[in-house]
Amino acid sequence: MPRTALLFSPLAALALALALPAAQAADPASARPGAAHFKQLDTNGDGAISREEAATAPALAGKFDMIDTDKDGKLTPQELRGFSEAHKSDVFGKLDTNGDGMLSHDEVASRPKLAEKFDSLDANKDGQLSPDEMRGMKMR
Repeated sequence: MPRTALLFSPLAALALALALPAAQAADPASARPGAAHFKQLDTNGDGAISREEAATAPALAGKFDMIDTDKDGKLTPQELRGFSEAHKSDVFGKLDTNGDGMLSHDEVASRPKLAEKFDSLDANKDGQLSPDEMRGMKMR
């Protein structure tokens, strides 16, 4: 297999997994291929992808801890969508200087308005802002 194919294959798997929730929200009928891929990864059919299930998609497995924002050991469609949306945002990506998929007090210090709202946005009071919690800011 050519080297580029080896690099593309895991990226394609991650792209499909990340695109699924957004595609379903936009048009459930057009999401069928992504849904099939999600179902393929979700081998036990519980509606989430465990660390073991993600191991079959190396690109997804490599970002598992960043995507699993509630740290329950499984990836839900909501977490995949949150990760995808957060990483589309240059602001979040630039602020997330350690690349862990979460924002700490130190990482938002350069944004006074965000730093001021940090505690009210931190819904689970873990001292970090997840992509989902950041979306909450946009809705307010």
